Amino acid sequence: MSQNLAKPRTRIHDVDALRGFALLGILIVNITFAASGFPIHVAEDPAYQSGLDHVVHWLSATFVDMKFYLLFSFLFGYSFQLQIEAAQRAGAAFRPRMLRRLGGLFVIGWLHMIFLITGDILTVYALLGLVLVAMRGVKDKTALTVAGGIYLYLLVSLGSTVLFMDTSSFLNPAEAVANAQATTANLAGSFGDVIHEHVAALPLYGLSQLTVQGPTTLAVLLLGMVAGRRRLLAGVTGREPVLRLVQLVGFVVGITGGMIYAAGGNGDTGAVLASVLTAPFLAVAYVATMLRVMHSDRGRAVGQVLAPAGRMALSNYLGQSVATLLIFTGVGIGLVGQVSPLETFGIALAIFAGQVALSHWWMARFGYGPVEGVLRAVTNAAPLTWRKTS
Repeated sequence: MSQNLAKPRTRIHDVDALRGFALLGILIVNITFAASGFPIHVAEDPAYQSGLDHVVHWLSATFVDMKFYLLFSFLFGYSFQLQIEAAQRAGAAFRPRMLRRLGGLFVIGWLHMIFLITGDILTVYALLGLVLVAMRGVKDKTALTVAGGIYLYLLVSLGSTVLFMDTSSFLNPAEAVANAQATTANLAGSFGDVIHEHVAALPLYGLSQLTVQGPTTLAVLLLGMVAGRRRLLAGVTGREPVLRLVQLVGFVVGITGGMIYAAGGNGDTGAVLASVLTAPFLAVAYVATMLRVMHSDRGRAVGQVLAPAGRMALSNYLGQSVATLLIFTGVGIGLVGQVSPLETFGIALAIFAGQVALSHWWMARFGYGPVEGVLRAVTNAAPLTWRKTS
């Protein structure tokens, strides 16, 4: 009883708001894979080669691509520690509780990437979450050392590829364009055609997870777990001097790496390496900036707007895929391949604005998001409910 009283249940508003902010970045990236088959095959769409199209691609590569999944992953690791404390408050064994949660997350993610969109991060979280369960008792120093070792491995492996391998022979622009056109045509077809494309992309997506995104995700999950232990996002005032230092270093290093990535393209191993090594700096600079903004007099409303969307982040993440499926594929309107990069960006903003409004409506009436309620029931092995709890 005394242990439960010592750790009362409190939501960290900044975590919810940051999660809402991360959702926007995730959508800006993911919508490109729903709007066209060309990003899936790392090919340039000959229909959109204007100066404005290139500017939009450059801005996305520099400031968005390969950044926001890191922020999302950090917050997942942070919330992992909060789940440990939730189990302690409930007097429940953490391991079976978390294993049920990860199992439910894996099933949701598997259904998501088969039926709704190419690729998925939930299955990755479910599998790497098993590593967090196994490492939950290690010291902070050990967790940080493993995270640093992962990035050292990526530096050596990708660096060796840049120095000693000629990857140009693996890239056939004409073949990539032909494959992209076929994928775009199938996405405009029936639901069966769409599912076929999602399944066909799994080997390439799996390779990406094994070589780059998976290792970086694990490293950031560990960093998030350590940050959760130390409650680094609790009690922030926005006036901490370290936030300005993080902004200065993070933006300089992160934007420089992003520009290198934008110049080389995601098919260039050297450019990918530059992004892998510098994207965490830009992600943490975004966090510092958001914390300063949300705790300022003029920017306080930003956090209030984003927090409800972050509280039901899982539902919104899946909802984004439902929206893009209905807008771009033959299941719905069928705009795939017909929308410019700038128009695609505009659609992403419109979807997110709708989600923010819907999240405010839902969270004013219920205690959990639609899918969050289901996952909570699986986690706790309890009856399904969305009612607010004290």
